[in-house]
Amino acid sequence: MYYVVYGLLWLVSLLPMRVLYVLADGLYGLVFYLLKYRRDVVMANLAIAFPEKTETERRKIAKRFYHNLIDTFIETVKMLSSGQRFLSKRFTANWEVINDLKVSGKKVQLHLGHNFNWEWGNAVAVKKINMPLLAVYMPLASKIFERLFYRLRSRYGTILLRATHMQQDFLPYRNEQYLLGLVADQNPGDPSGAFWFNFFGRPTPFVKGPARGAINNGTAVVFAFIHRVKRGNYEAVFSLVTSDATGQSEEALTRAFVKYLEQVIKKYPDMWLWSHRRWKHEWKPEYGPVLEK
Repeated sequence: MYYVVYGLLWLVSLLPMRVLYVLADGLYGLVFYLLKYRRDVVMANLAIAFPEKTETERRKIAKRFYHNLIDTFIETVKMLSSGQRFLSKRFTANWEVINDLKVSGKKVQLHLGHNFNWEWGNAVAVKKINMPLLAVYMPLASKIFERLFYRLRSRYGTILLRATHMQQDFLPYRNEQYLLGLVADQNPGDPSGAFWFNFFGRPTPFVKGPARGAINNGTAVVFAFIHRVKRGNYEAVFSLVTSDATGQSEEALTRAFVKYLEQVIKKYPDMWLWSHRRWKHEWKPEYGPVLEK
């Protein structure tokens, strides 16, 4: 069955981008208006994040978000038949921020949120940076799509680490120089062990692992976001936070990322993955204080 799905998607990927975007526009109408895929979740999240906006303004953000969501799906399918030359022309970044750290011999930890299109970003970054790229990912429940996405994400040399077996998969690389990419806006499985920050004015849990790993391994820490320059063209922006996390506190590093993430989302609200239930956990006094950014 895997080869049937792969073959069909590969044939679709051969279509020119202008045709694929016509297909994406059709899928947008189906997903947003007819299927209403997670629309209640998206609108509820936007109401929490932007209470000062009108319902009409939030609906405009939601529509742009769904367009970006469908575009990302179509662009990911395109990766089945496209090569580095195609992707590198459409995804740019200030790669020198990462590569300058290569000379220092420092390991690097990259923190970013769920910004579109991270799939293209991974495929291009592994060829643009001068050190091994380790990327943490969550295995998919579907065996077919797990195999498909694993192939796409590791195709150009990215070393994938399972979030469910992070320590085990990371062990062989712990003493090497690397860039470890972490999507650091994940919802923690155990909210009692998280830092709670006021995020868009609502108590929100953030995992401690990214900050803890950076401190324990003495890595440089870089924050990043991705924005769309125009349809089918993206830019990642890297910002060096510290050249050595040793001596930093987990709370301070996490606070810096929470503040950064909120600023980025406010600037590019349609680029974040609103279909996840960011505020599904309710704060309880036994979880500890709610911290300010």
